[in-house]
Parts: sequence; structure tokens; C-alpha cells
Amino acid sequence: MSKEKIIGVWLVWAVIWPLGLVLIYNLETPAISGSLINLVIFALLTVIVALFPLRIGDHPVFFSQGVAFAVFLHYGLFAEIVISQIALGALLIKVRLSRHTMYRIPINQLMFLMISVFSALLYEGLGGGHGPEAVDEFRDLFPIVSYAVSQIVLNQLFLSAISKWLYKRPFKWLDQGLLWDVMTAGLVLPIGFVLFVVFLPFGISGIFFVGIPFVFISGMMMMYHNSSQVNEYLKRASRIGHELTGELSVTEVLNIFVDHMSDLLPLDHLYVFDVKESGRLKLIRFFDRSGTLEFPPITLQKGESVSGHTLQAGKGAYYKKRTEWRTLESPYIPDASESVLSVPVVRNNETVGVITVYSNQKRAFLQFQLLILSILANYLGVAIENARHYEKTKEESERCALTGVYNYRYFDDFIKQSFLKHEEDEREPVSLILLDIDHFKKVNDTYGHESGNEILIELAGRLKEAAGEDMTLARYGGEEFVFLLPGFDEQAALAFALHIQGVITEDPFTVVEHILKQEGPVSVQVTASIGAASYPDPCEEPLDLIRQADRAMYVGAKQRGRNRVAGYKDLMQPVQ
Repeated sequence: MSKEKIIGVWLVWAVIWPLGLVLIYNLETPAISGSLINLVIFALLTVIVALFPLRIGDHPVFFSQGVAFAVFLHYGLFAEIVISQIALGALLIKVRLSRHTMYRIPINQLMFLMISVFSALLYEGLGGGHGPEAVDEFRDLFPIVSYAVSQIVLNQLFLSAISKWLYKRPFKWLDQGLLWDVMTAGLVLPIGFVLFVVFLPFGISGIFFVGIPFVFISGMMMMYHNSSQVNEYLKRASRIGHELTGELSVTEVLNIFVDHMSDLLPLDHLYVFDVKESGRLKLIRFFDRSGTLEFPPITLQKGESVSGHTLQAGKGAYYKKRTEWRTLESPYIPDASESVLSVPVVRNNETVGVITVYSNQKRAFLQFQLLILSILANYLGVAIENARHYEKTKEESERCALTGVYNYRYFDDFIKQSFLKHEEDEREPVSLILLDIDHFKKVNDTYGHESGNEILIELAGRLKEAAGEDMTLARYGGEEFVFLLPGFDEQAALAFALHIQGVITEDPFTVVEHILKQEGPVSVQVTASIGAASYPDPCEEPLDLIRQADRAMYVGAKQRGRNRVAGYKDLMQPVQ
């Protein structure tokens, strides 16, 4: 969250929150004289209940709303606001905000205030009353139910709006938080209503009759939720692991992993390190939820920083706040970081990487999330190894084993895919250059096939240096090489072909494994015949482009003396 937004939030709070309380008190003039002891007990009950929150995503859900509901029905809006704000204060003390996240105090206080005010306006607008008058008739249930529903709707609306404004997260109306809000409200608000009904005739005794079971229900709900949450996390971890088992590149594996982790855990930063042969950690993936930090070029020694310490220890670690890992600080860790989860990535009983996640909140993570992260780290280790094997196998199938450039099979598929993309574009020009070494059989006969291979390797190296970033180079046949030039018309392609001709003929090639009687390297002068053709004029499909370049090479270059460059359009001129 930016400094400007934090200052803005505090300024808005300083104006609205105290003035709002004063205004509501003066307008309502609550009749609470003689009831202070009751309100203190209600406040004590709501504080106790607030100590058993459920964490849904990045925000806690707690059951104090039931107590506040009973207070609202009996004493009105101002008393309900006081009780709600006290419960909120207890909750914020429990989660122990860091100095970097203190802005959550004004945000939550303003949100609770707005929810209380809007719900009360709806309730009273529908004819709802307070005290014994709140339940005089059966029709009084309508404003009561409307009040309860508005609390749920407004809470979800405010949370989604705040997440979008502060953290730039997508606006979510239906999510897991809303589901738990509905479930807890379905249990807690009726109990709050019972608390109100019992309080009417029994007073303080009624608070204890209903309040004590209420506390136990809160605790049981928290334990049930935590158990359900663990099961849900295990299921999601299994799905993520399955998704990582496909035929993916390393980049795709890391993208999938980071996308899921940023959604699964309340993290602000994520680091994925690879263990190099030197034993150092090199950062291979970085995630910053705010989007303001660039990928840092980090290399860590064993024992250095949190991640290096995890590598050295060989086991995961959970730090609840910054003071617990103060001795492991480094300039690569964001200043606002508090909670940390760090686990080794283990493959075949060997640590091959480290994953470290940071949150700007204290105690942002739960203990079982360390286990989930360890499970996912093992999935990631297997997935990266499989991805590297897949990339190696894929590259070997696409590359010429001798020259290292793409082979015929890859180029044939690539040009077809390129033309499918061009069909969707505005028929931008694309050209193809085909070159063939002149008298290559004579070179092999004179110097031997090993020397012929040396020439092919050196030629491929020269062509790779000459190729631009958008060009695709392949070995098309024995001594034939081909360039695909996107965005080149035939005139530009011919100019590039002349440049290639110069690259080939400017310096002789050197062969070492020759069959000549003389010892030492031998220089061999090599030339090539080059043909060029362009799309969309006059060809309409990939095979036409290849055939036309091939014809230009043989008819326009080889048959006219070799060591020439020819374009397909030049062959068409005498026919016209």
C-alpha cells in the first residue's frame, strides 16, 4: 500500500470516525443510564468471543456480531457501535499488527462504523424498534431479518472494495469469505437474537445463560473450520501437483506455481531459488503482489539471509514476526516484511532449491501452511526436473545434432504455424531465403566428410551471428540452410541474402580433420547459391514459399553460374 494512501486513510478516519460517533450519540440520545454494568458485561463477552476468529483468505471472521446484534436490538445504534468497536479492537490486538500494517485500524473502524450505520438505517426504515418493542409482533421479524442480511451483504461489499482499492485485487462478490459469512451468520445471529430475548426478562443472568455456550460454540466453530481448512488446502495442493505434471517448460511450471501460491497463501512476496553447482542459491522466480518491485538479481551463499539459512538447515522454518529472523536480514528482503515461511525443495534426498514467502503482517500464516508449502515444494522439485528433461528432449528433437540450428521437421511445423497466424493478421509480408553450398560433394571428395562437417558447423555459426532476433534459421537438408524472415518483403529479403553471401565468401573456412597429406589446418573457400521468395505476392501458402525460393536458388542462382542471389520474381520477368 502506498504512503499516500496510508496518509489519506488516516486523515479520513480522523475526520469521520470521531465526528460520526458524536453525531450518532447526539441524534439518538441512547437511554443507557443505569445499564452500564450490563454493557460492560456485553463488552466483556464480545471481547472473549473475538479471541476465536476464523481466518478466511486475508481477513478474519469472528462471532462478536451476535453479541452486537443483541445490544443493537436492546439499546440501539450507538451502543452497538461501541460494542462492535471494542470487539474489533480486541481482534486487532490479537492479530498483533506490525507498524507497516497499522493502517488496518482506521480502515476496519471505518468499515464497521459504515456497516452499523447503514444496517441501522435499513432496520429503522422498515419500522424496527428497540428494547421490548423490537419483538412486539410477528411482523417485527422482517426488519430484524433484513438487518441481519444487510450486515452480511455490506461486509462482503466493503471487503471486496477495500481489497480492490488497496491491493489491486479483482473484485470478488462470491468467494469463500461470503460463504463462511453466511454460515456463521446463520448460526450466530439467531443465537444473538436468543441472547436478546433471554436478556429481556433475566437481565445479567440471561447474558451468562446464553453467553457462556456462545463462547464454547465460537471455539468449536474455530476448531471445525481449521480442520476443514487443512483438508481443503490438502485437496488444493493435490490439484496443483497434478497440474504441474503435464508437458511443461520450466517457465510454465514456475508461472503455474506462483499463480496458485499467490492465491493460496496471504503472501506479499515470493522467492524461488535454484541451488547451483557451486552450492549457492540463485533466484529464478520472484513475485511481488504490489507490482512495484522489479525482479532482483539475487545470488545467496549458504547460511545467508532467510533462504540461505533454510538451505543450510535443510528444513522448513516459520517466523511469526520480524524480530524472530532479525539476524537473517538482508537488503533483498522488503522492509515491510514480517511473517515468513521458508522451505527447501528436495529431490532424490538432495536439496535442489528453496522457496521463501513473506507477508507484511505479523502471524499472517498458520502452522499447517508450512506443511502445505513443503508438500508443494516437493511437487515443484519434481515438476522442474521433468520440465528440464522435457525441454532437453524437445530441443534435441528440434535441433540439428551437428550444427545446433533448427532441423527440417521443426522448420516445417514452424512455417505452417506462422502462416496460420498471418491469416489472422493483415497479410504482413514474410520472406524465405534458401541457400545451398556450391560443389559441396567436391569439398567432401577433396577434404573428406569430416572436413565437410566442419564447414557445415562453421557455416551455421556464421549464419546464426548474422540472423536477427525475429528470424528463424534451420538446416533444411544436407548442405541447405533456410531463413524465415517475418516482416521482410522480397526487396528486403534480397538485401539480407546479399549480406549472407558476403558473410560466406568474405573469409575462407578452416578445416582440421582433412584427408590431405599436409599437416595442420587448411583454408577452404566456400560459396553458396541463394534464392528468395516472399508472401503474399505471389504465393499463398507455406509450400509455395519454399518451392519458389528453391526454384529461385536452382534456376536463378545455380544454373546461372552459382555464387549468386536470385529472387523468384526475377524468374517471372522474362515470362511476362
